[in-house]
Amino acid sequence: MTLKPPPPQDFILVGATGDLAQRKLLPALYNLFLDGCLPIDGKVIGYSRTDMDDREFRELTAAAIREHSRRPFDSNQWATFSERLEFVPADPGGMAEVARRCIRSERLVYLAVPPSVVVSIVQDLAAQGLADGTRVVVEKPFGHDLDSAIHMDGVLHEILGESQIFRIDHYLGKETVQNILVFRFGSSMFERIWNRDAIEHVQITVAESIGVENRGTFYEEVGALRDIVQNHVLQVLALLTMEPPTSFDAEPIRDERAKLLRSIRPVDPAEMIRGQYRAGEIDGVGVPGYREEPGVAPNSETETFVACRLHIDNWRWDGVPFYLRTGKRLPRRVTEVQVVFRGAPLHFFDTSDMGPVPVSHLTLRIQPEAGISYTFPAKTPGPELRVEPVRMSFSYSDSFMTEPQEAYERLLYDAMVGDHTLFLREDGVEQAWRVVQPVLDETPPICFYDAGAWGPEDADALLAPRAWHLH
Repeated sequence: MTLKPPPPQDFILVGATGDLAQRKLLPALYNLFLDGCLPIDGKVIGYSRTDMDDREFRELTAAAIREHSRRPFDSNQWATFSERLEFVPADPGGMAEVARRCIRSERLVYLAVPPSVVVSIVQDLAAQGLADGTRVVVEKPFGHDLDSAIHMDGVLHEILGESQIFRIDHYLGKETVQNILVFRFGSSMFERIWNRDAIEHVQITVAESIGVENRGTFYEEVGALRDIVQNHVLQVLALLTMEPPTSFDAEPIRDERAKLLRSIRPVDPAEMIRGQYRAGEIDGVGVPGYREEPGVAPNSETETFVACRLHIDNWRWDGVPFYLRTGKRLPRRVTEVQVVFRGAPLHFFDTSDMGPVPVSHLTLRIQPEAGISYTFPAKTPGPELRVEPVRMSFSYSDSFMTEPQEAYERLLYDAMVGDHTLFLREDGVEQAWRVVQPVLDETPPICFYDAGAWGPEDADALLAPRAWHLH
């Protein structure tokens, strides 16, 4: 990375001992330090309800880096990096102690906490005189529904300006997600056919093979709809379908994302399937059902799987259905977009002996094997006219021979320098809640599926006579 260090500032990590901090945020800070992309001057202050001191926090951070960093632990680099690390327990006077320890007039505060406590923490920051000169990163989901998101925005704006608020969706920090815009608007060939005339339907799948792990209590409050669909999936959909921005600066891109979200018809509960995994097998290993997970109610109605059909009411996408799917305990971890093109007329072929002719489709693979492929029909060798699908493929790892940054590294750096391009704006968040609000008001029943399956059978019927590409 050749970026310059951000201006001097302190970094305050609220929820510093939680799962997100250990898996993503602390390793991201370490890798930014290795790249010379942390501020030259400023502390990293951990803050949470855990009772520990500076030494114990440094030990926890070292363990997190060893286990989760994309780069190996370097003892020499660690010695310098660890000097910045301090910890303050979140007891009744904790935020006052944070204020005393800060050494810079500017700071970035990352709230790695549930939405229910965001407002109280920001109010505590203001009470200690830490609102001025502070940027605040708020984790998703931003609120619990449309009303709570509007209320949260109102309270935060009593303390902070919109320019100080960074609503994070880490999917927007992924190189492959950002590349959607370059692929679309940098290729006149695809942009000319990126509409209802050529595209028959679109599928977006966000699949995880893991369960809720140790986050059962948190997941009971959120579920798959709030955890993945309302933010990650809708933001990918917005980039995939929005109109060209006037420039690649922050506000024109956020304007077009918000405009697209306003065009999405609110979900009809009859076009959404909610599922929950039962006990089953993943890679030949038995796993418990969701209701047997720690912190989960034995009669829980929380969904671990969602599939729905969406419609975009604008000229470009009129009549094109969008099928979205996400779930836990599915066969494998994969996030991809399938753009399925309309079939060509075949009246000039004698297709009686050919069998079905495959339809062309474009695959945007976001993770784990990032890349793009295009599948189209081709004649097989031989005297008979028979057709099979063939694929042209691009792989990030093969083409660029480098390891991309983790999404959180890019987003933390952008927040430190005040770049909002990859963060969500107030109107965009509220429009995303508006899309899913009918399902929150009228919740469809739970359908069960075995762990290791691709979700409940009802999700297949949602596409019929089409089929999910990943199955």
